[in-house]
Amino acid sequence: MTRILGIDPGSQRTGVGIIDVAPGGRCTYVHCEALVLLDAEDFPSRLGLLCEGLERVLDEWQPQEVAIESVFMDKSATSALKLGHARGAALATVVRRKVPIAEYGPRVVKQSLVGRGAADKDQVQHMVRLLLNLPAVKLQADAADALAIALTHAHMRETAARTGVATALLRRKGT
Repeated sequence: MTRILGIDPGSQRTGVGIIDVAPGGRCTYVHCEALVLLDAEDFPSRLGLLCEGLERVLDEWQPQEVAIESVFMDKSATSALKLGHARGAALATVVRRKVPIAEYGPRVVKQSLVGRGAADKDQVQHMVRLLLNLPAVKLQADAADALAIALTHAHMRETAARTGVATALLRRKGT
């Protein structure tokens, strides 16, 4: 059994989702939540809360692998920069723990779960619930995205194992 932590970085909320993957590729839901960072007094303090929250998750759930969404360009350069800072804080926190990290672009995640890179959030959330056999309740959006990233990594690593193609090559297509 391999435990995977998916991270959907954000400067206001960071989604975390944890799944267990059996040797045959079967995925089981373990945990998800959104780390809410809005209580901090300033942006650097938000990054501190993000690191503290991820450390707590890493300590409590002990994932063997981490998958994180890569940065995409937003309409606002300021938003993209803040997202990049949050992503960097998350990466640094995980790297310090020496947990292997895989990165996936938003289009790759959507394509992996829904079959097309332009899928909307409702379609992704529906597939997350379906693949993890979760009730039809609405998941918190950031947490659902984190589960989607973890599922994408699970699928990619299984495909890589079956085909002998490196996961990095599989990720490159559709980034």
